[in-house]
Amino acid sequence: MSQENQLTEKESLELITRMINKAKDACHDTGITAIMWGLVIIICSLVRVAELHFGFRLPFDIYILTYIAIIPQIYFSVQEKKRKKARTYDDQFQAGLWIAFGISIALLIFIINKMYSSWDPVNDQIETLTGTAGFKLYEYIAALFLLLYGIPTFVTGMTMKFKPMLWGGILCWVCCIASLFLPVKTDLLLVALSAAGAWLIPGIIMERDYQRAKKHLAN
Repeated sequence: MSQENQLTEKESLELITRMINKAKDACHDTGITAIMWGLVIIICSLVRVAELHFGFRLPFDIYILTYIAIIPQIYFSVQEKKRKKARTYDDQFQAGLWIAFGISIALLIFIINKMYSSWDPVNDQIETLTGTAGFKLYEYIAALFLLLYGIPTFVTGMTMKFKPMLWGGILCWVCCIASLFLPVKTDLLLVALSAAGAWLIPGIIMERDYQRAKKHLAN
């Protein structure tokens, strides 16, 4: 019985040690960044839904929050770099993955704006000549973003063996397909749902595990 107790205590200590080594001094492991981006995307999507549903418009574009959020993102990254003296291959991979994701999102926004400026005049002429509605580019924008959202989320879940983020990435892709058959307001709700499932909820779980490991470390 004594041996079993010692074994259980040893396993518990090893588990706590693994939790601490995984969670301490890593910004993305604390869940703060994931929580922040999840909230930002959810707020932007829900406000845009409200604008469409109730027929009002804020004096500024709500998506400007995504640019403002870059400031704390840079701060968190700098703090993480200071805390981590040596970066592992996994750290470098994750950093590169999410930097590539950010660049891809910026490029997608640029491409969509160029498409709008080129296509809208042509589309207006088609509608005038034929009397029928032309191609509506905005109906497919959510699908493009959800497609991108799923890639780094799924890969991070796979490499970190973190199932909440793994399933979050899959959720993004499921919502991506669903958005092709649903109206724009529903698309925005799907974006909010995906942000909650891919980033907000996994971030809360990571933050909880981080605080638990930090508490054990203090004791």
